[in-house]
Amino acid sequence: MQFDRALSALRAGDFRAAADLCAKSLQQFPGDANLLCLGARVSIALKEHEQAEKYAEDAIRLFPDFALAHETLGDLQMVRGRISSARTAYETASRLDPTRQETRERIARAKKLEKVGTRVPAGAVRQAPPFQAELEKARSFEKDGDPRAAEMIYREVLKQDPQHVEAARLLAGIASQNKRFRDAEVILKEVVKNAPDYVRAWVDLANVQRELNQFDDSLDSARHVLKLAPDTAESHMVYGSAVGMAGGHEEAIEAYEQAIKIAPDKPGAYSSIAHHQKTIGRQEAAIASYRRAIETRPDHAESYWSLANLKTFRFEDHEVAAMLSLLEQDLPDESRAQVHNALGLEMEGRKDYDQAFYHFEKCNEARRPLELYDPVDTESTYDRMIELFTPALIESHADNPAADITPILVVGLPRSGSTLIEQILASHSQVDGTHELGDLSRAVQVVRKERSRRGRFPEVLGGLTDDQWRRIGKEYLRRTEIHRAGSPYFVDKNPNNFIYAGILRIAVPNAKIIDARRHPLDSCLGSFKQLFASGQPFTYDMTELCEYYLQYQRLMDHWHSVLPGFVLDVQYESVVADLETQVRRILDFCGLPFEEACLRFHETERAVKTASSEQVRQPIYSSSVNLWRKYEPHLDEMVHILEPLLNSLPPEDRPTALAETSNT
Repeated sequence: MQFDRALSALRAGDFRAAADLCAKSLQQFPGDANLLCLGARVSIALKEHEQAEKYAEDAIRLFPDFALAHETLGDLQMVRGRISSARTAYETASRLDPTRQETRERIARAKKLEKVGTRVPAGAVRQAPPFQAELEKARSFEKDGDPRAAEMIYREVLKQDPQHVEAARLLAGIASQNKRFRDAEVILKEVVKNAPDYVRAWVDLANVQRELNQFDDSLDSARHVLKLAPDTAESHMVYGSAVGMAGGHEEAIEAYEQAIKIAPDKPGAYSSIAHHQKTIGRQEAAIASYRRAIETRPDHAESYWSLANLKTFRFEDHEVAAMLSLLEQDLPDESRAQVHNALGLEMEGRKDYDQAFYHFEKCNEARRPLELYDPVDTESTYDRMIELFTPALIESHADNPAADITPILVVGLPRSGSTLIEQILASHSQVDGTHELGDLSRAVQVVRKERSRRGRFPEVLGGLTDDQWRRIGKEYLRRTEIHRAGSPYFVDKNPNNFIYAGILRIAVPNAKIIDARRHPLDSCLGSFKQLFASGQPFTYDMTELCEYYLQYQRLMDHWHSVLPGFVLDVQYESVVADLETQVRRILDFCGLPFEEACLRFHETERAVKTASSEQVRQPIYSSSVNLWRKYEPHLDEMVHILEPLLNSLPPEDRPTALAETSNT
C-alpha cells in the first residue's frame, strides 16, 4: 500500500511526499528491494544523489542478483555524468534479466553518449515505467507523422511529472516543428534551468533562439554547449551556426572545420562551410566544399540544391545523372524538393524550359505539404490593416519625432530585384547593408504583448499611444544594432515588411520604403522556381502564389493612398535598362548624395545571404528580363489569375493570348 502511494506521488511530481512515504515504509521494511529502488529514484528526482546512491547500494548489497537495483544505480550514474559506470551497471542488470527491454535501451543510450561525450541531466533518466514506454510511443507517433498525438503524450507525462526534462524537451521539439518558436524557447529555458548540464536541451535552445533572430542569446547558448561538450563535432557545428548568423562568417568556417577534424564524415559541416564561403564571395571555394559534402554522402540533396542555387553554376552530366538516380530512391519530401529544384535550375541553364518547369512543379508538390499557409487569413489580415490605417490614424501621430538613424526598407515580392537594390544602396559610403531582418515584426510584438496579450493583430495597434509607437521604433532600431556598423543609414531587405509600411510611418517617420517591382509574370515565376530555405510558404502553389500577389498589390495601393510619397516603386526592368537614372532616383528619394560606387555595386565586398548572392556580384545584365516568355506555354493558370493586372500593361508586355485579345 505504502509502495503504491509513493509510486503515485512520484508520477504526480510530488517528490517530497514520495520521499517521506519511502522513508516511513523502509523503517518498517528495511530489506524491501523494491522500496529501496523506488527511494533511489525519488532521491534522483530531488537531486539528492548521495541518498540515492545509499538506497541503490543497499539494494544491491542485500540482493546482488536483483536486476532493477543495478539498473537504478546505472540511472544515478547517468545523472552524475558517469556514463561508463552507468553502462557497466546496465550491462550487469541486463545479464541478470535479459528479458527487460528498458535495460537494453539504456545500454544503447549509454554507448551512444560515451561515443559523443554528452552528459545527462538529472531527470533525463529517471523516467520509470510507464514514462519510458510512453515516450517511446510518442516518438513512434512523431515518426509516423502524427505530432499532435505525440504532444498529448508529452503533456500527460509532464502533468504527472512536471520536472521531466526529457518530455519537456521533446514537447519543445513539437512546438519548433510547428514554428511556435517562442513557446519552444520558454519550455527549453525551464529545462536548462532544471538541468543545467543537459547538452541536448542547450543545443535545441540555441537553434530556437536562432530561429527567433535572437542572435546574441543563441550565441550564448551555443557557447554553453561548447563548454559542456568541447570534444564533440555537434557542439562545434552548433557554435558555427550561431556565430555565423551573428555575422561571424570566418569564425563559423573555423568552427565547422574543427567539427570535421573530430568527425570527417559529416556532410553538413562541409555544406555549412560552403554556405559561408558563398556568402562572403568565395564561390570557387564554396563549390569545392559542396562537392566535398556530396563525396562524403552521395545522397546529400541539400548540397546539390545549394550548388544549383548559386545560379551561375552548371552541373556536369554525371552529376545530373546522379540526381536523377536519387529521385528513384525513397527520399524525404524536403530532399526530393531540393533535388527537383536543382534539376529545374540546371535544365533552365541548358535552355530546356519544358523539363525545367516539370522539375519546378515536382519540387513544389513535395514542398507545399511541409508549409503552413492560410490564404484566407492573409486576405483577412490585409482587410483589417486597410481598415485600421486610415489618414486620420496617421495624422493623429504625425508629431512623432524622427530617429537618429534612417532605415531603408526594401520590400516587395521575392525574386523581384530587391537584392540588386540592396547591393546598390550598400555600396554607398553612408549606408550599412544588413540582410533580411525580422526585427520590425518582433518589435511590434513586444509592445503589442505589453498592451494586451489577447488583442488581435492589427486591431490591437489602434489604441497605442504616441509613446508606445515610439517604443516600437526604438525597439526595432535596438534589435538591428547587431547588423549595423555605425553608418547613418542602413538597409533592411526583408520583402515581407511591405505589410508594416503604416506601422513604420508612425514608429520611425524618417524611414524610407522602396518597393521592388517586376513584371508580374516574372515576379511570380521567379518565386515559383525558387526553393526558399525558410519562409515564403505561399510560393509553392501557383494559385496561392498569384492570389498572394494580388493581395500584395492591393495593400501597396492602399499605402500609396494613405502615405503619399512614403514609398518609392522601383521597376527592375527600368534598373536594367538605365542603371544610372534609377540609381540617382533611388538616392534622391533616400536623401543621399550620388556616389559612383553605387553604379559599380558588383565590386562591393560584403556578405550577401540571399539566392541572388552571386548574381549581384556581376555587372548589370538583361537575361532575366521577360524570362516568363520562355515558360509561357506552362503559365495559363498564372495568366488567368493575374489577368486584371496584365491587361493594364502595354500590349507588348502581355502574354500572347491577352495581347491578341486586345488587338481584336
